[in-house]
Amino acid sequence: MSRRIAMLGLAGALLGSAPASANPLDRGPIADFLNVFRSQAIPRETVAWTGKEKPGTIVVSTRQRRLYYVLGGGEAIRYGVGVGRQGFSWSGTKTVTMKKEWPDWRPPQQMLARRPDLPRYMAGGQDNPLGARALYLGSSLYRIHGSNEPETMGAAVSSGCIRMTNKDVVDLYDRARVGTKVIVRD
Repeated sequence: MSRRIAMLGLAGALLGSAPASANPLDRGPIADFLNVFRSQAIPRETVAWTGKEKPGTIVVSTRQRRLYYVLGGGEAIRYGVGVGRQGFSWSGTKTVTMKKEWPDWRPPQQMLARRPDLPRYMAGGQDNPLGARALYLGSSLYRIHGSNEPETMGAAVSSGCIRMTNKDVVDLYDRARVGTKVIVRD
């Protein structure tokens, strides 16, 4: 019986449906890990899409601080994102060239020059700044990646990468393929 309760608690924690006081997994290191997926600062939603992009295209509006995954049929999925802060924003067209689950992080030399206090390497995991998933954009230093700071969604905070909540980046990761076109515009 206790195994069944634990499984129900895990399912509730993953789905975010169990009240905090009823779920024994809401305490301790497991809770910390699962909470990485609970937070959704800006709700993901399906919206009308009037753009001419093909289904499967990713469009990022840095002004709106939203990412759109074009579904076709006049619809797209809209996600809240964090974008590059002043002096680090960019625009253009890239292609997803690689995808990684729980990616390792090596800060680029440009970032280390600004922040010599940063570690030179961090293994993938819940404390890693790239979060649960990363989609690498061409030969650039930029990625669409998860974040353990859901409160930064809707803000200009990064060094040029597009940040998403871990919950949203997992959803996008499952939809987008290597070769996906990514358009970043103001």
